[in-house]
Amino acid sequence: MADKKTPMAQIRNIGIIAHIDAGKTTTTEGILYRTGLNHKIGAVHDGETTTDYMAQERERGITIVSAAVTCYWEGKHLNAGKKFQINIIDTPGHIDFTAEVERSLRVLDGACVVFDGKMGVESQSETVWRQADKYGTPRICFINKINQTGGDFYKSLESIHNRLNKRAFPVHLPIGFEQSINGIVDLVDMKAYTYSDFTDHELVQGEIPEDMMEQVKRYRSLLIENAVAEDEELLEKYFEVGEEGLSEAEVRRAIRTAVLSGKFYAVSGGDGRGVIVEKLLDLVVDFLPAPNDRSSNWGIHPKTGDEIERKHDENEPFAALAFKITSDPFVGKLAYFRVYSGKVVAGSYVLNSSTGEKERIGRIVRLQADKREDVTEVFAGDIAAIVGLKGTTTGHTLCDPAHPIVLENITFPDPPVSIAIEPKTKADQDKMSTALQRLAEEDPTFRVRVDDETGQTIISGMGELHLEILVDRMKREFGVEANIGQPQVAYRETIRKSGVEVQGKFVRQSGGRGQYGDVWLRLSENEEGKGFEFINSIKGGVVPGEYIKPVEQGIIEALAGGVLAGYPVVDVKAELYDGSYHEVDSNEMAFKVAGSMALKEGVRKASPVLLEPVMKVVVVTPEENMGDVIGGLNSKRGRIESMEDLSGNVKEITAFVPLGEMFGYTTEIRSMTKGRASSSMELDHYADVPNHVAEAIIAKNAK
Repeated sequence: MADKKTPMAQIRNIGIIAHIDAGKTTTTEGILYRTGLNHKIGAVHDGETTTDYMAQERERGITIVSAAVTCYWEGKHLNAGKKFQINIIDTPGHIDFTAEVERSLRVLDGACVVFDGKMGVESQSETVWRQADKYGTPRICFINKINQTGGDFYKSLESIHNRLNKRAFPVHLPIGFEQSINGIVDLVDMKAYTYSDFTDHELVQGEIPEDMMEQVKRYRSLLIENAVAEDEELLEKYFEVGEEGLSEAEVRRAIRTAVLSGKFYAVSGGDGRGVIVEKLLDLVVDFLPAPNDRSSNWGIHPKTGDEIERKHDENEPFAALAFKITSDPFVGKLAYFRVYSGKVVAGSYVLNSSTGEKERIGRIVRLQADKREDVTEVFAGDIAAIVGLKGTTTGHTLCDPAHPIVLENITFPDPPVSIAIEPKTKADQDKMSTALQRLAEEDPTFRVRVDDETGQTIISGMGELHLEILVDRMKREFGVEANIGQPQVAYRETIRKSGVEVQGKFVRQSGGRGQYGDVWLRLSENEEGKGFEFINSIKGGVVPGEYIKPVEQGIIEALAGGVLAGYPVVDVKAELYDGSYHEVDSNEMAFKVAGSMALKEGVRKASPVLLEPVMKVVVVTPEENMGDVIGGLNSKRGRIESMEDLSGNVKEITAFVPLGEMFGYTTEIRSMTKGRASSSMELDHYADVPNHVAEAIIAKNAK
């Protein structure tokens, strides 16, 4: 069984987030080694890491699913002698798995952003930074790999200032440069901490090198001056006595207050595999928030819709959010959850307020990546997993049945890439549907549907790599052999004309009781990304109240297949403003059909257009290949947004390119630049398809 309960102030729920290959997983391994969880540091390239435990992760050397690990660290400085429980989630860096970062940040209290010291801020660093901004997640920065050739702490810090936020301030400065780095100067206690080899077990405390003194004083002044700005009491004292008059404890308190405000970022750097990670752990326990440092959680009552507050307190009613579902070959379905209030005990019953069903809590396990440790209860502020929940999926709220609450869900983007998939043999048929259902339960950005016209199974995901990994998992974990088609783009349709008025009238008389539904709709464009909006403007009961909802349902069903090429219709406002009914023949079904007919007719009259997903593409390439890369992007209907110089004659090109032109681009750019360039892309927005392209798509779909 696990250790006794950790006080909430001594819990840290943190995520390790970064661009692909910045060294997140290696840094996590370094942390697990230094906290005594592992007896050695697993190397990513040897496939030995704790958090990258899936076969595909070990083969490719990338993180695909976020993994939760619990470790313990004894505080120093402000928290001397206290034992801290650190729940770490190592998240993926590849843009196709961005949902893993999104759902992790929803339940974490703080984050450690890792940067590649040779590259500084990269495209995906910006994406994860924006995601952390969205959830108001306080964070610290760790500039990794500065001990390697080309690694530069100060250049990377400058790129953080230029591309992310000016209010990032070093708490540690590296001693040495590139391979000669052998420690850090702590700007708070003004001591040097050095090692002779990164594998050393302890840092040696000593005096600051004389030749660094001037630089150290300058950065210390900057650090203190900006940290105290977030603490009125200390700011007053600072004005009275200056930085020399502040004690070490006061400076640490000021930095903590500033980091918790979410407007100040403490920066460290070093080799993520090495003993210097101990200083990073000190920053985590000193400066990142405990669960009760964050504001209360708010949710709504599932029946009344009233807002309800839940404080981070074990004496409050139980409320938790399930943020991840995985299939485990040994124990079955695992639901990772974060407890916001109260406590949950193994063997008890809880309410899934998102579905209204009760669930029994069988086993509760604390996770050390793919190893599990049984615990009997979990308290507010903690993260763990439940084995064997039946109807719970990502984003569902679990709560005390006597005090129901629905916490804010996690929203995920619609997947833009689809492929058709079919089993190779009859025996694979049943196994495939089970496998797809399981994978869709785990991954909210993976969708499965059957095409009504062709009967094909269509799977959709965030990118080619995402779908490739899912098909590979089907084969390995579920033993399903399948053939896959060419990737398809998830086009959409919308309208470009507003104020279009149209009637939908459904009348059928065939002896006995007839059908009668009559509605008038006014269709207008909605703001981009707003989706569908229904407005009920019926006055005087010309359409009885009980038929309003069926009209809306009919419209929603009709939006699923547009009039141009059968793609979903988005960003439309439909106002129901008039209609008529028959005392005997009117019913819900008739009004549903009338609503559907009116919508279809209205879209035809409202200048329908086809929309395509446009990707933000970032290419990092040697300067000599820049012309070819730009030419290639232009030929794909791309629009070049910016070009930036990175270190060592390397350029970063940002462009917006339609997804339909980008399939196979990774292979194309590798051959174009002899493997020296890399690219990443993420969905940015939807845009009108040019007429000549739209005609070809419509003609293809008409076949």
